[in-house]
Amino acid sequence: MFQARTRARRNYRIADRRVTERVRINERIRAREIRVVDDEGKQLGIMPPYEAIKIARERGLDLVEVSPTANPPVCRIVNYGKYLYQQSKREHEARKHQRSIELKEVKFRPRTGVHDFETKRNQIAGFLEEGSKVKATIMFRGREMAHRNLGWEMMDRLVKDLGELVVVEIRPRQEGPNLTAILAPKKPGQPSKPKPAAPHAASAQASAGTSAGSHASPAGHHQAGAASGAARPAGTEFAPRPAAPSANAAGDPVKSPDQ
Repeated sequence: MFQARTRARRNYRIADRRVTERVRINERIRAREIRVVDDEGKQLGIMPPYEAIKIARERGLDLVEVSPTANPPVCRIVNYGKYLYQQSKREHEARKHQRSIELKEVKFRPRTGVHDFETKRNQIAGFLEEGSKVKATIMFRGREMAHRNLGWEMMDRLVKDLGELVVVEIRPRQEGPNLTAILAPKKPGQPSKPKPAAPHAASAQASAGTSAGSHASPAGHHQAGAASGAARPAGTEFAPRPAAPSANAAGDPVKSPDQ
């Protein structure tokens, strides 16, 4: 209890020092004319600073510059010690209600065991419950890059296991040898997964590609097949891969023996 009181007093002293450094009082006021407000909130008009200081000292108070950017600057006749206390108290209350969101990172490997996976998943759930965001990273090394579908499946399983706790803020993406995704705590009424990107545009592009492919040359079909082979790994919820229709070398659909 004593330590808490000492810490609070130290914080107030620091806040008072910050206020003192940026507030001008009495003879430190440099403006030629100022707008003066007394301790009761009444407007005393525009006057030189020395006249306002004289009025303040007759009342046993100080002249404090409260709005230096105004034209002319606004000064109040107040008790300077009480003014500092109120300002530091406001800043302390504002800092107390501020909430900083940290970005945590949890790393996986494609061959992470079941027990280790559950431990890391519980760790992510704890971070989300505290209100922090989490960067889930699946690291690939060497020949593991040839089996990236394992990482996509693991990321899909992680999001499904977290369920109602998480919303996918940034969808999984391949960054060099790593597969990353940003997970954020779910707010009430917020969907768990991001909306799909432009489904109407995707269907329009698919129909345009189909009509263009019917008139393409065999070389064009080989290039399209190579491009589809370089797509992201399939078999996961985040990276769907539609099945392409089978075709022969001439580009015509393959017919069954019955036809």
